[in-house]
Amino acid sequence: MIDSIDHSDLKKARLQLSPYFRACFVISGFLAILYLAPIGYMRDVFGPVINSRSLSNLAWVTVLLIFLLVITAFLDWIRQILCLKAAVKFSDQLIVRVFDATFSADILKLRESRSALSDLRVVRNFIASPMMGVIFDTPFGLLFLILVFFIHPTMGYLSLLGALLALTIGIWTERRVRPLMTKAIENANNSNAFITSSSRNTQSIFAMGMLKNLHNRWIAIQQQYLTQQAAASLEQAVGSATSKVVMAAQGSSLLGVGALLTLLGHLPPTASAYLIIAKLLGAMAVRPTMQLITGWKQVVVARESYIRLESFLERLPPRVKTMPMPPPLGHLIVSGAAARPPGTKLTTAHDLNFQLPPGQVLAIVGPSGSGKSSIARLLIGVWRPLVGSIRLDGVEISSWNKQELGPYIGYLPQDIELFEGTIAENISRFSELDDTKLQRAIKLSGIEDIIDSLEDGINSDIGEGGAILSGGQRQRVAIARAFYGEPKLIVMDEPNSNLDNKGEETLLNSIATLKQKGSTIILITHKKNILSVSDVMLVMNDGRPYLYGARDRVLQELAKIAETKPNLQQDL
Repeated sequence: MIDSIDHSDLKKARLQLSPYFRACFVISGFLAILYLAPIGYMRDVFGPVINSRSLSNLAWVTVLLIFLLVITAFLDWIRQILCLKAAVKFSDQLIVRVFDATFSADILKLRESRSALSDLRVVRNFIASPMMGVIFDTPFGLLFLILVFFIHPTMGYLSLLGALLALTIGIWTERRVRPLMTKAIENANNSNAFITSSSRNTQSIFAMGMLKNLHNRWIAIQQQYLTQQAAASLEQAVGSATSKVVMAAQGSSLLGVGALLTLLGHLPPTASAYLIIAKLLGAMAVRPTMQLITGWKQVVVARESYIRLESFLERLPPRVKTMPMPPPLGHLIVSGAAARPPGTKLTTAHDLNFQLPPGQVLAIVGPSGSGKSSIARLLIGVWRPLVGSIRLDGVEISSWNKQELGPYIGYLPQDIELFEGTIAENISRFSELDDTKLQRAIKLSGIEDIIDSLEDGINSDIGEGGAILSGGQRQRVAIARAFYGEPKLIVMDEPNSNLDNKGEETLLNSIATLKQKGSTIILITHKKNILSVSDVMLVMNDGRPYLYGARDRVLQELAKIAETKPNLQQDL
């Protein structure tokens, strides 16, 4: 069952390419015949034309040759167009699937997410490359071998020996190059990943003088890649040079054997032209194989990318399509849930049990490392609970279609994540802009002053990660995004960590307003002044609920703890 699902995406994409590849194969058959045109021309010129000493015959065979060469070029062009269309079709079939899987893999901390889109691009480019034409030409080398047999069996066997030697060299080259290229590609991906991760922390790197150390680390990774790539190139160069020697030796051997057969009387003295023809046919028989050997590194890279892409999609099967759900009201029920960050074996939150009806505010407090941010990721459905369930209006939130549920969810992560684009685009979540919702979100978050301070106002480009904004401004824009559309479930992780007094006052008023409109709100905080808008509190300690209940009752319990266990109360 799993196997059939895992392979369905690439299998479907390959099946979509079958008509293109069948057409390319048929065209390659015609091209194989047309490739004989220069040989036929040579035979006629050195035979009937010279014997007849007729200029008109020479003109006619020359015109015919030019016509056939034009047809050859046209068919070759058509085949290349078909390969290009096949490449586009392959990409179109998979791009959305791979794009979605890449983001899912990032959440699960899978390393393959770094190269999935690149692997898709490599396979697509290979399908569109001239190397595909070489692959289609290779089977028709047999046709040229058969024609050599018609000239003389001995010469045919000699050509066959050359083809088998070329095939042997190809297999040997493949086995030598493949493991080296696989390792080189892995090191290249590691190098790119290291640069990407380092570029996200440039301020810390420069401030603390880490640039040289990180450069040395990158050089070490890059050196591994260059060493493996050089070894692979060397092995391919050996195979390519050997194949060229075989090809040259085969051509000369055919001439020598043909001359011997002529001297022994097995070929007529007038068959000298056929010796040259046999040499050309033998070369044409092994040429596609030689071209494959020369470009084998390209084949290996494309194949490894395909295998890696297939493995990546196997680990991230597409979500099962569900029936459309009605808009949620915001009734949240958490039953026996536990959180474990993807890619780790550490459970960061245990035994979570609470429920919130629409229009209630839950404040989650506790020391750092107590599992508060893990709860936030569970509540918005980014992580699946290790055990238990988290239901919104009776539906498991992690299995809800995110495109369908997203507009009804507001989320403010502890690490603010803004995107390159305008303020309007960021607040509206890059969806089709609704001016009413946009203006409402701006008012709720109180960012009019930020917008007025920018030259292009709401249409100002904030740069990558909101680079032109300060930390407090980025947080306020992110709050506006969380409030966009007045979602039914809002989860905010340290929403006032970078806010001044005015910003905090605006936030508290906005939470009260959204609460009155029926939004269910979860606030994760270290600051006590935000507790005034909460109805219930959850105190976390060491990854487990320590206190839970109505706000005033929990505050009273904390006050008692302060009297008897001041150290514990300080931690909480």
